[in-house]
Amino acid sequence: MEYSAVQMMSKQIVVIGGGAAGMMAAISAAEKGGKVTLLEPNERLGKKLNITGKGRCNVTNNTDIEGLLANIPRNGKFLYGAFNRFSSADAMAFFEGLGVPLKTERGNRVFPVSDSAFDISAALERRLKALRVQILRDRAVSLDIRDGAVQGVAGERGSYPAEAVVLATGGVSYPGTGSTGDGHRLAAEAGHTVTPLQGSLVPLQGIIAAGIPCVRLQGLSLRNVVLTVFENNKKIYTDFGELLFTHFGVSGPLVLSSSAHMRHFDKKRYRLEIDLKPALDDQQLDKRLLSDFAKYANYDFQNALDDLLPQKLIPVVVELSGIPGRQKVHDLTREQRQSLLHILKHFPVELSGPCPVTDAIVTSGGVKVGEIDPKTMESKLVKELYFAGELIDTDAYTGGFNLQIAWATGHLAGQSAAELSD
Repeated sequence: MEYSAVQMMSKQIVVIGGGAAGMMAAISAAEKGGKVTLLEPNERLGKKLNITGKGRCNVTNNTDIEGLLANIPRNGKFLYGAFNRFSSADAMAFFEGLGVPLKTERGNRVFPVSDSAFDISAALERRLKALRVQILRDRAVSLDIRDGAVQGVAGERGSYPAEAVVLATGGVSYPGTGSTGDGHRLAAEAGHTVTPLQGSLVPLQGIIAAGIPCVRLQGLSLRNVVLTVFENNKKIYTDFGELLFTHFGVSGPLVLSSSAHMRHFDKKRYRLEIDLKPALDDQQLDKRLLSDFAKYANYDFQNALDDLLPQKLIPVVVELSGIPGRQKVHDLTREQRQSLLHILKHFPVELSGPCPVTDAIVTSGGVKVGEIDPKTMESKLVKELYFAGELIDTDAYTGGFNLQIAWATGHLAGQSAAELSD
């Protein structure tokens, strides 16, 4: 009798989108007693989730709420309530409870012990099935909104009555995974403001100073360097880590995180400086140069840098220094040595812009947070319409923070959607 009563009182909920946020929303709603239908046009759930973290899935970041908020440059305060309800510790406990052992690596990044993102998506799918969530391969076309409240969803293959709808369709990055902007269109049709969409955590296009194309360094990975971003010659961001030169510019963890700070390429000029030797200050590096030059005193300058730099980088550094490559080391002046030192501490990259949003890891911009109740993720404009994940105008740095946003907002949206009205 109890079970029947619960069934009779349960709300009919439709979740649109079978990514990280959508699956979490569907699970949370079903655990709360909701009768849940999940709409996903892809042949399998979690398509984007399966390629995150280079296929390893950086599940979350093992830090507290303050640590999470410090890594969310856009509308972080909006997420405080969601993180309070479902923290990083909660996310870790959730997945380990589903039988996925986790490990914490450098920078508090959390991964499955197996290093397989498929273990995360498979665990979520098993939980959905255990909760009897109906998974339908359909694409949402429109929302049925009457008298200021959502009444259902029209799909390409059918109509789905609903007492609550969770929009969790993702952004517009990696469109091959299904992130085609449908959710933003549906939100706009419901009366919501969608802030301009652009890539965040995106590789950057550019050249090395003096017109040297980055393709000359293509494939070169620099570890343990310091990257500094300048906006109109004002220092706006600096961090330590790894970056990669590509045929079009630069990428890698340092660059992806730094891109979140470069949102005005249409109005402002951005450039990078790379400290190739951050462990040494100018005086210490000068001593190192003097030591190396004493060792290679009779060599050509271009052949005296093997102990200092990766082979691929040497010709470019020589060119930037302005020192003739064939000049003997013992003939170098103090001014020439200082010129080399400056390049080593301030290796320049001039940026022309980000790569297209389709190449970005996440989307910056989305449904305006001022139109969403942060305590429930419910629309302030349409009753029983909820939002979760990348669709919302908030994004974070690399390190598991964006997935934590997906888990927390999905969890909150799902629980809120399943709550019965008084």
